[in-house]
Amino acid sequence: MSYFNSLKFSTHHTAISLVVIAFLVLPAIDAIAKFMSTDISAGQIAWTRFLIQTLIMLPFFLNTMRLEKIHSLFPQALRGILIAATTVLIFAAVKLMPLAEVISIFFIEPLIVALLSTIFLGEKIGWRRLSATIIGFSGALIVVQPSYKIFGLFAILPFAAALCFAFYIILTRKLAHTINPTAMQFSSGFSGLLFMSIVLALGYFLEFPVLKVTMPSQDQCLLLLLLGLIATVGHFMIAFAIKYIEASTLAPFQYLEIVAATFYGLWLFDDFPDALAWLGIFIIVSSGCYTFSREQRKNGNCE
Repeated sequence: MSYFNSLKFSTHHTAISLVVIAFLVLPAIDAIAKFMSTDISAGQIAWTRFLIQTLIMLPFFLNTMRLEKIHSLFPQALRGILIAATTVLIFAAVKLMPLAEVISIFFIEPLIVALLSTIFLGEKIGWRRLSATIIGFSGALIVVQPSYKIFGLFAILPFAAALCFAFYIILTRKLAHTINPTAMQFSSGFSGLLFMSIVLALGYFLEFPVLKVTMPSQDQCLLLLLLGLIATVGHFMIAFAIKYIEASTLAPFQYLEIVAATFYGLWLFDDFPDALAWLGIFIIVSSGCYTFSREQRKNGNCE
């Protein structure tokens, strides 16, 4: 019995570690996109990201399809549409609003995930985990220091993105128990590619600048390839890990993206955080560490 308890603890520990790595690496996508934003539109960057994910996951998907039956195609396709919609909405919001306000609104998403997990997944949050999520959100607000002029019509964009990504996480958790993560990642990439192709086609005829298509240079192609690779691997880690942890457990760790984004901003754009931002980062890390240590104790004792 102790062997199985130890195995359960080890798997859960690995899943949490993958989640932490994913949320620390994924903000590099935004950094690369920002670096290229003057020359390549947000829509084209998003389309390329899903094209690369589809191509990377295709051989693994074909092998999975050979070994097991692929099912739940509509929910898998819906995951791709949700993550594609999230990408487009975030880029559109950044184009129209200050970045701090976009981030402050979007990072209501972990709290939405924690609440939706009780409704759709029947998970029990508990006051400690909910408190850690709320404290992490307060840390995120301190880091981004929004001006709070967020009640205009444009505020709908990052809020809609947060809602889309929250349902993406919930749907991923629901499907993870029955569907191979390889199949999920290919399906989300392919459906996201189809969705973005339609969006880009509409953008071409309607002449939306945010959906403009241009020919990238060789260096830009390498950056787009790196962006797609990071997105594919990062979301694969989440799809694999969420099979072993509850969606509400994931919520506080998502605030680590703020920490990573701060680091990338300092490294690539010389955007040095002030003392108040460092306080927020400390709060975010503390809430994530508390959740991590509590999950270790809980699963180690098999409570």
